[in-house]
Order: sequence, then structure tokens, then C-alpha cells
Amino acid sequence: MSRMNAEYHIEMTREALASHFSERALEIIIAANVRQDAIRYQFFHDEIHYDNNAFDKGDRYINEQRGYVLATLLSPGILGAWVAFGRLLHTAQDFYAHSNYVTLWLDQFDAVPPPPPEIEPLKRELVKSPSLRSGKIYFPLDALYYFKILRPFVLKILPKDSHGWMNLDEPAQGLKFPYAIAAATKRTSYELDLLRKLLTPEMFARFTDK
Repeated sequence: MSRMNAEYHIEMTREALASHFSERALEIIIAANVRQDAIRYQFFHDEIHYDNNAFDKGDRYINEQRGYVLATLLSPGILGAWVAFGRLLHTAQDFYAHSNYVTLWLDQFDAVPPPPPEIEPLKRELVKSPSLRSGKIYFPLDALYYFKILRPFVLKILPKDSHGWMNLDEPAQGLKFPYAIAAATKRTSYELDLLRKLLTPEMFARFTDK
């Protein structure tokens, strides 16, 4: 199965968070984010990647990880909060690469659409749209898609609603990729801002390790 390259998860997370966290906290958050793409999480964990139209499961997973952040910060610990936040961010970022949210947002414009930095990452009518879809995993074909040399052959067989056809995991997927990156980066900032509202100033300062 295809997945967004680690370099893009790292790039987005650093862009959104580098000025807010200590380097040691940021490194742990990024490591936890990237580990979500380990082989053992690639299949039968739709909630981690918003695959197979698992929007409710993905939302619950994000809420669970946010709960772990809060629970950890109510204790003397801190490491678990950074790990949970990294996991949360991976799923939030994958939403834009694995669903048709970007397509639905672009379809609102009859003329030339705004540039990628102007995408709205959580437009309510799109997040709740009955037209919202994410790529289905057709095993083992989507696993074979992961090998670039096989992609042209695999794409001839995969249905159009597959992850292989729908993903925006890398620049080769076309002009929509920068929109997915911009939306995911904004969502990363949003998730930090949400925690800022939920935590006391003291808890937030400990979380950011500044």
C-alpha cells in the first residue's frame, strides 16, 4: 500500500510546530508520527490512516490520542503526551492525502481555484458531506502498488475508488498534492491550538517543553 513519505510528515510537522516546542519534544512527536507508517499498521488499521471510508473510526482515534495527551499531563509524566500527539497528527495529516476532501474543496470553484495556502482544512460542509470518501484498500493489489515498478500494471486492475487511485501521498499524484500538504499543515497547527485551549497554561508550558 502507498503511504505519504515520512519526509512530508516530518516537513509539515516541523513547519507547524518548530516554533512552539523544544527540539527534544519535537523529535519525539515526529518519531511517533512517522512510526504510524510501520508495516504492522499498514493493514487492518483503517482508523490510523482514514482508509476504507473509516471517518468515524479515524475521528475517534484522534479523540482517544488527545485524551491520552490530557491524561498524561495530569500525571507527572510527559513522554506519553508527546507520543500520543505524534500519533494524533499522523492521522489528522493522512485525512487530506487519503480522502477526496481536497477534490471537494477545489470543486467549489468554477474558475481558477485559490492557491494551495488558502485551502480551508476543516470546512464543515465538506467534512460532513455525503460525498466525502477515502480510498478503499484492495488487498493484495494495494500492497503491490507500494512497489513503484509495479504501479502501472496494478493501476490497470485497481478500481477507481481504491487507495492506489485516490491517494495524494506524493508530488507524482499531481496538482492536488500541494493542497493536501497545505491543508495537513494547517490542521497540525489547529490541533496544537485546540490543546492550548484545553490545557491550563502550566500544563501547556510543560507540554511544549519551552
